[in-house]
Order: sequence, then C-alpha cells, then structure tokens
Amino acid sequence: MRSYKETISWMFSNLPMYQNLGEVAYRPDLSRMNKLSAYLNEPQNKFKSIHIAGTNGKGSTAHMLSSVIQEAGYKVGLYTSPHLKEFRERITVDNIQIEKSYVTKFISNHKNFFTSNKFSFFEMTVGLAFHYFADKKVDLAVIEVGMGGRLDATNILFPEVSIITNIGLDHTKFLGNNLSDIAFEKAGIIKKNTPVVIGETLKQTKAVFIKKAIEMSAPITFSDGAKVDNYDSDLKGIPQQKNIKTVVSALKILKSYKITKKNIIDGLLNVKKNTSFRGRWQVVKKNPLIIFDVAHNVEAMTYVTDQLSELSAKKIHLVLGFVGDKSISQMINLFPLDSKFYFCSPSIERAFPLEELKILGENLNLNFNAYPSVQKAFKTAKAKAKKNDIIFVGGSTFVLSEIL
Repeated sequence: MRSYKETISWMFSNLPMYQNLGEVAYRPDLSRMNKLSAYLNEPQNKFKSIHIAGTNGKGSTAHMLSSVIQEAGYKVGLYTSPHLKEFRERITVDNIQIEKSYVTKFISNHKNFFTSNKFSFFEMTVGLAFHYFADKKVDLAVIEVGMGGRLDATNILFPEVSIITNIGLDHTKFLGNNLSDIAFEKAGIIKKNTPVVIGETLKQTKAVFIKKAIEMSAPITFSDGAKVDNYDSDLKGIPQQKNIKTVVSALKILKSYKITKKNIIDGLLNVKKNTSFRGRWQVVKKNPLIIFDVAHNVEAMTYVTDQLSELSAKKIHLVLGFVGDKSISQMINLFPLDSKFYFCSPSIERAFPLEELKILGENLNLNFNAYPSVQKAFKTAKAKAKKNDIIFVGGSTFVLSEIL
C-alpha cells in the first residue's frame, strides 16, 4: 500500500464489513480470530484490559473508564466501534489516534495473509488494535465488544474485569429474539475467575448472568444495586447515571491500579476532553437547539424521547434515518407525532429504504418530507427551524457520521 487513503479504501472495499453490509459480513465463530491472533503472536496477552459488552451504553462506559484511568496517570488504549467519521477513531492511546503510517504498514505487511484467509473487516481491525496496544505497551486497554459477546472477535481477551452494561432487543437476527437468549450471548465474555459487573438488573436476564458467573467462578456485581458515591459527568442524558454506577463499580474491582476519588470526579467530568467522545445527547448549537444522538434501538430511543419531552420547544424537527434491521416503526412512534419529520437514508447498503420510510410516514399520518440525502434533510431542517425550536438528528450512527 502506498498511502493511508489507499489502505483504508482497500479495507472498506475488499473485506466484508458488517456495519455496511449486515448479515453477509457477520462471522459467528472465534476459530478465525484465534488463527489471526496466533499469526500476530498473541498480542492480546501482552497488555491488561477491560472488556465491555451490552446493548446500549457500552460506548459511553468505555469512554468514561478511559477518561478516569487517564486522569490517574496510566497509559490507556481504547478500542471502540463503529467510528463516526474517520477509521482511526476506533483505536486510540491517551486520546491520540493510531498513526496513519502504522495502519498502512500493518495492512501492507499482512495483506496476503488477510486476503488468503478472507478475514472480515472487523476481525482484521481487532487484530490491528491489539497489535498496536501491545506495541505501545499500554498500562490498560478498554475494549468494546462489536456485537454480542460470546462469538465477537474481541472475545479472545482475558481481561481484569468484564462489564455487561445492559440487555435489550437489538441485532435479534444474530443474537436471539428474547432477552434471555441475548443475555446468554453477552454473558459469553465472562471469563474464569474474572470479576464481572452487570449494569442493569432485569428479571429475564439476572439468572442467566448468575449461572454463567457460577460456572466460571467469576465474582459478580450488579451495579444498579451497589452502593456507590454520586458523581456527575459531562456526558449528559438519562442513561448516563446508570453508566456512571457501572464505571465506579468496575473501578472498585481494579485493585492493582491506584485510582483516587479525585481521579474519578475529574475523569467523569472530562470525558469529552480526554477521549473526544461524540454523538450521545450531543448539543451542537443553541437557538435553535440542535441535538445529535446515535441511539438506534427501541431501548436507547426511549431514553432520548423521554429527554426530548422534558425540553420546552415551540416545534420539534426530527432528522431521522435508519438501518434495515431495526424496529423502525416502534422507534418513530416514541417521538411526539406532531413533530415535523425529515426522513433520509444513510449511504450504506444496510440503510432502511427511503421509500419504505415514506410509507411508514403516510401510515402514521405524520407531517413529513423525504430527502435524497442526510445532508439535504439536515440543511432543510435548519432552514425551517425557528429560534425556540429543537432539531434532533438521529436514528443511526451513520446519519450522524454523514453530518459531522
């Protein structure tokens, strides 16, 4: 590969990529990832880690943890997905993105192996992240699961602590169509003799987690029932209080790291500065108030619409686009139906078709228009919104990525 741009183009165009293609790119098997890690000389065993799964909140939890641990003076690797704008957002050390030259060299050195074994985009990217964190000799890496847990490519780790933020009905095609089945998949990250923190106690999932923890002799903590001090964060939104309790519960378990109460306070209040985190109840402008949020399933969108209902606005303008494997009608019904809807479709193959969105809008008798691009929808909403209105942009990570 001669340049970073060519490298990224090759990665996106020549390897199966779940976030664009969906089912055809899903690899429910760890044997291939084990083969890749063996080829790379087991980089995941050369650094300590925290492993985070969950339907919602795992990104916020990962960034909060990274911020706090940075405040304590440790060198922190952070692996998250998907990216909003640029691939290198996925892999950072102390909020510095992986170097373009490192990505280019890594892909160039191993391209023949990737091609001959037909590794997926996600498998290859996880291999890159783990190799990078090992090279950088991070003190701790915070690793977010891509999807599920048990068969996710990141699940070759043996972390210091495992975290499962919550369970909701998302990716049901792959993980199961009820909460206990999905919990079983997420519980797959629980490792032998490794503490696990569960962020939310649900009667449908509690027994699943306890059973797996007993099997693995893993100490288990349900953070929503734990006694922890109250903390604030610069990440706003109703779910963040749950995420904070999960983070603090996990930090209590990290006995071999010196993390003070001041580190926790400062870390939670400086998540955006310390990690460049975006897209969760992100207020980007006032008068009119413009809010971005990547919520993309019913559970997450319920929190978002609850927060919208607490705001006073003359009119709410909703710029919404979705991917095709979500409960679209349920999500739309959560919003105030007297809002003005600006429907669009992100430029990926998994996008929910605009024509079908229009049919939904007609069936629900919404005040809506459909636009040929995300940018056109957003531009129109900004032109029509008055000073005391609200513009909300969401429905999918990919809607935000086209605007940011």
